Amino acid sequence: MRGLRAQLASFDRPARLLMVNQFAINLGFYMLMPYLADHLAHGLGLAAWAVGLVLGVRNLSQQGMFLVGGTLADRFGCKPMILIGCVLRTGAFGLLAVADELPALVLASALTGLAGALFNPAVRAYLAADAGEERRVEAFAAFNVFYQAGVLAGPLAGLALLTWNFSMVCAVAAFIFGALAVLQSRALPPRPPARAGTEPVWRAVATDWRSIAANRPFLLFAAAMSGSYVLAFQVYLALPLRARELFGAQTGVVTGAVFAVSALAALSGQLKLTAWAKRNLSGPQAIVYGLMAMAAAFLPLLHGSRRAVAGVATLTACAALLAWGGALLYPFEMDTVVRLSGDRLVATYYGAYNTASGIAISLGNLAVGALFDTGVRWLPWAALAATGLCCAGLVARLHRAGYLAPSAIPVPG
Repeated sequence: MRGLRAQLASFDRPARLLMVNQFAINLGFYMLMPYLADHLAHGLGLAAWAVGLVLGVRNLSQQGMFLVGGTLADRFGCKPMILIGCVLRTGAFGLLAVADELPALVLASALTGLAGALFNPAVRAYLAADAGEERRVEAFAAFNVFYQAGVLAGPLAGLALLTWNFSMVCAVAAFIFGALAVLQSRALPPRPPARAGTEPVWRAVATDWRSIAANRPFLLFAAAMSGSYVLAFQVYLALPLRARELFGAQTGVVTGAVFAVSALAALSGQLKLTAWAKRNLSGPQAIVYGLMAMAAAFLPLLHGSRRAVAGVATLTACAALLAWGGALLYPFEMDTVVRLSGDRLVATYYGAYNTASGIAISLGNLAVGALFDTGVRWLPWAALAATGLCCAGLVARLHRAGYLAPSAIPVPG
């Protein structure tokens, strides 16, 4: 904890504010979202297809709009997008507190996703610019600690508030985002837009997007890293499915424990892993090692033991290794995206990167679900481990070929 305080104190006030802001964002989001499906199905009595529609709209509106959100942040400034995103989510969660009809629920879900698409690229671009090239890795390491702390605290806070009702959860989450909007409007200094100019907006956006499409090193890196997001998401999909196989009615308790282990592992290991990697590895090597750790996370599950103690041990080991691997690679991954952007249009690049990872998660989850349906117990875990190793091999190859060096970045015309 002292190390985190010292690390936090070493950054300027905007960076510190953005880190605390990310904790509050995740606190408000995760106190509500894990319980939304149950509220829709059992609290409001919606059919399963309607529950899927509401949840799917949120994911689609966020993942599909990341590129637009990043573009807007570069065009009009990061601070306005952060504020608009917080205001939108305040309204969305407030609407969820009172909505009981499907159209209103779909609207609230869409606004929730759009809010995330607006402030996520903007926050990361602002943090990258404020930290500077020399301290970006340390800044994103500390940022991830606050991120994971919010992931851990959010569901616990939501569970406590559910002793009242779901509307109370929504109201508190809405209040958090409203308070964030007010705080940042007063305390977060504005930054000039990265893409100002007199040409028409549509032409400037088209030029920016074409420059990203022509940036071969960035596209290859995004493709190589897409599998890491599929692996990380299995805390929400494959591990709960395995817990259901082993524990039946006790799945919720086991899944909650696995989720907590994942967050605690990231919290405890982030700063130490980043410091070690900075001393001993290059950025691409740290990413490769992180991907290899994430691949290894699924190996204990290949055995398929049906004993409860072994099942808990393998699920816990998988969650911890996934978290440590992600913690190792994350700061260097975020730094690499900035480097491959040529330090220009950073929010747009983050938006494009997040859109690519969202598409990968959707396709990967379909594939993982299909592998579970085969009934071959070891097959999903073998495929996930192989995915991680393939991603590690691709990043290593890009590094050896010089694609991840600043000199590989195309000069915009």
